[in-house]
Amino acid sequence: MSKIDHSLFSVHEHALEKEHEVCPKCGSETSVKHSKKGAFVGCNNYPNCDYTRPLVEHHETLLKVLDDSECPLCESPLAVKNGRFGMFIGCTNFPECHYVAQEESKESLPTCPSCNKSELVERSNKSGKTFYSCGGYPKCKYILNNKPVAQSCPECGWQVMVEKKTAKGLMLQCPQKHCNHKVSL
Repeated sequence: MSKIDHSLFSVHEHALEKEHEVCPKCGSETSVKHSKKGAFVGCNNYPNCDYTRPLVEHHETLLKVLDDSECPLCESPLAVKNGRFGMFIGCTNFPECHYVAQEESKESLPTCPSCNKSELVERSNKSGKTFYSCGGYPKCKYILNNKPVAQSCPECGWQVMVEKKTAKGLMLQCPQKHCNHKVSL
């Protein structure tokens, strides 16, 4: 029978947990914590200390500068970048300029009914689900989960309605919670 060398098991610590990381706020040890949003590093002295940091840092990576294009806001060159939510085209003058090129939609979306300044923009979250929000974000935080249609609600007069797919077919519904008026197509 062969002997097991137990020193092999103590050589490597868990790849994500550091043995002696110290909290920069209070000096206590930190450890990997888990929440419904995922893993993070937090202070063991919680709730007296609220220090947290992401377990994995998401840095933007510049892949290629597009020489023949310029930013419409600051006229710097645009570049293909890889970020937290995948690849995108953005300004090379970041963080001074926050321009990010949006995909051209096939049809134009209505103006935001909340601020009446910007158009609604089709976006997707990190899991790929499509939603529609005001192009003037962060000043206006209006958001819809279904495709907006430039038609006023006959019941309450709200400037947009949303397309809903139901068992009966396609219908328009008012996005206002107090109204919820429905029209079959």
